[in-house]
Amino acid sequence: MTFSVTVLNDSVIIHPPGFYITGLQTLPYISVYIIFLAFVYMVTVLSNSLVIYVSVFNHCLHTPKFLAVGNLAVIDIFLSTSIIPSMIKIFLIKDNFVPFNLCLAQMYVYYAFGTLESFVLAILAYDRLIAICFPLRQNSINTLQSMSFIIGLTWCFTLGIIAFAVGLLTRLSFCNSLTVFSYFCDYTPVYRLACNDYTMQWAVANSLSFLILVVPFTLICLSYVSILVTVFRMKSLDSRVKALSTCTEHIILVTVFYIALITIYNIALYLHFINEDLPLLSLSLASCSPPCLNPIVYSLKTKEIRNRALALVRKTKIGTT
Repeated sequence: MTFSVTVLNDSVIIHPPGFYITGLQTLPYISVYIIFLAFVYMVTVLSNSLVIYVSVFNHCLHTPKFLAVGNLAVIDIFLSTSIIPSMIKIFLIKDNFVPFNLCLAQMYVYYAFGTLESFVLAILAYDRLIAICFPLRQNSINTLQSMSFIIGLTWCFTLGIIAFAVGLLTRLSFCNSLTVFSYFCDYTPVYRLACNDYTMQWAVANSLSFLILVVPFTLICLSYVSILVTVFRMKSLDSRVKALSTCTEHIILVTVFYIALITIYNIALYLHFINEDLPLLSLSLASCSPPCLNPIVYSLKTKEIRNRALALVRKTKIGTT
């Protein structure tokens, strides 16, 4: 096995040819779980592709809200693709070696699109905030141009900040163990394998991850505080119910992404004492579920997407008979 050696600022940096992913190896019936994830991946790609297709070709959905929903669908496909195919390769094909550069690429895509998902949930909260709190000025404040600008800004910020965080790993040497105890090339397990210590870089990476998760969730909470204040000022009960009903799908997405992730993470701390692979199992499920559930939630709540899906099903049935 050949290690690559680089000299940077009089420091020798040693990079291995790759890493071995060893998480989830002790769990029974892991192949069944991976087959289940393969099914989840298929549903994720098909349902999100449907959302993208309908959002693009249905002019009724050319609104700021569905621009954000289409953006979420694109993000979900990339996020799911960054992790499930590699898990199939590792646990079904039994090839757990990941080349060094491919490992960093997977890490970058996973964290970049996971971060974009949290930001797009904040953007959708902003859309509901404008629609409910400023209904008369909604069309002038929340336009396609302003929504495109906000989405573009989050993409530029996220892709840049994650590139910086992952780039920190290229300045570390890996000269000892090459075993990554996770289900993919996760940042923390890979960092712990470094044989030199850059405390400042680790602190910066932790600060970035805190900023990326906490800031969107805080914006979502503040948006819903403002929404609830506005709703409870409404005199009619029907108006209150109607206003809150427009937030149903978004509340479900936030619950699935944030609340479920936080809950599973806390449960994982206790599962670690039973079997060290159980936390990885729960976290992998938390990572793979939202991209699959998001388009289903919006498809059930949006008549145009629901009708298009039913039309495709009918066409498929006619073609097979």
